[in-house]
This record gives sequence, C-alpha cells and structure tokens, in this order.
Amino acid sequence: MIDKFPRFETLALEEPAPHVLVVRLNRPGSANAMNTQMGRDLLSIWTALTEDARGARCVIFTAAGGRVFCAGADLKERNGMTDADWQAQHEIFERAFLALMDCPVPVIAAANGHAYAGGFEMLLASDFAYGAETARFALTEVTLGIMPGAGGTQNLPRAVGERRAKEIILTGTPFNAQQALEWGVLNAVHPEADLFAAALATAERIAGNAPLSVRQAKRSMHYGMQTDLRTGLRFEIEAYNRLVSTEDRVEGILSFNEKRKPNFKGR
Repeated sequence: MIDKFPRFETLALEEPAPHVLVVRLNRPGSANAMNTQMGRDLLSIWTALTEDARGARCVIFTAAGGRVFCAGADLKERNGMTDADWQAQHEIFERAFLALMDCPVPVIAAANGHAYAGGFEMLLASDFAYGAETARFALTEVTLGIMPGAGGTQNLPRAVGERRAKEIILTGTPFNAQQALEWGVLNAVHPEADLFAAALATAERIAGNAPLSVRQAKRSMHYGMQTDLRTGLRFEIEAYNRLVSTEDRVEGILSFNEKRKPNFKGR
C-alpha cells in the first residue's frame, strides 16, 4: 500500500497491518517541528487519502523519536520571516489542517511525546487520540505574541468545553496526559512502550469493519455536530441510505447468517 503514495521529505509511512497506514512525523532532530516542507507534505498526504485511499481504511498519526510528538511550528525557520512570508507559510498549514479534518479515512493520533501549539492542534484535528503517560500538551501561542491558528480555538472547546479551553489557551500553561484524559482530549493513556500497540489494535478493529460504513458514519458525526439536531438526523439518514445498495451491506448480512467473518471490499 505505501508504495502507492508519494515519497515525503518530512513524513515516514508504514503499513503494520492490512489496510492500516501509519503516518509518522519524521523530523526528530528538530522536535518534529513543522517547517514549510512538513506543511506541504501533510497537505499532500491528507489530500491523497481523500482523493484515493489506496487501500487504507484507518490511519495512525504519530511521530519518530521519543519525548516529542510535535513542538509546533519551526520557530527557527520563522525567525526573520517577513509578514508576507509568514502568512504564506501559514496558508499552507491551514490547508493541511483542513485536509486532515476532512479526510474520509479515520485518523487516530498517537501522541508518543509532548504536543505543543500546532502539534497539539494536529492531535485535536484527528478523529480521536491516545497519548503516552509522559506526554504533555499545550497551546502556547499567546506567550509568543500570536494565537492558535490551526483550529485550536475551535476544536479544543468542542473537546473540553469553552471554560476549560479558555483557561488552557489564555494561560498557555502545559498540562499532563492524565489531565488530558480527564478533560476529554485523549481517549486513553498508555505507557510509551505500549502506546503504538494500543493504537494499532484499535486501527485494526476499525480496518476490519465495512470501510464505506465507517466513512459514512464518520462523515455523519463530523458534519452533524456542526448543525442542529434535526438537520443532523436528516444528514444521518442520507448517509445511511447510501449504504443500502452496497455489496458490503449484502456481505455483512450474509456473513452474519452464515456465521462467518465478513469479507468487506469497500464496494
């Protein structure tokens, strides 16, 4: 599967199990900070998955090295940037984050280390997240004269509530993995040595389900949460009805009655 994707300068791709794609931030010598090239690479991978999943049914989004998942934007690269250059770079980041949020394939973030600023925003833009018990999280932008600009002011309140989000964003204070779990940022916390295996087990479970059903359910939740309940319910039925005529729906019911494991083909 991974040979069907482009090669990236700042990302490493792996296929640890059938239909499971690992997208790994790969700038460990720079705390996996996002430079302009990483922004381009992230935009490319999430766009590629949207255009053609190439067999991927679930993505694990993690990072190379230990201690740091992503420190945010590469401030060394940004040092001395003109206003125009800064905004041009940020436009790439914006498009990459939107592409991640709109990716039809489920994305599980596995924060194997600290996730600060844009790194934390990538975690928030994923469908859900697991974290290493030693990881810390923060949106530190207000301490640098800017503010979260890659979804942080929108995705964090939706995860933890408005009052908690205001405290996190306006203070810029880091918090630990246990707090992230209690507040709803993380779905689970694991020892760092066990984190990837836990994420992989979940990814394999998702990848074993009917891929069209998974995508439609994800789409229904994602867009339904942005509207009122009645409109969301109507969107859900539209998504549901698109599955009735699929081969996978026929296979799912047939395999249940034949008491065997289904063979879903995404058709």
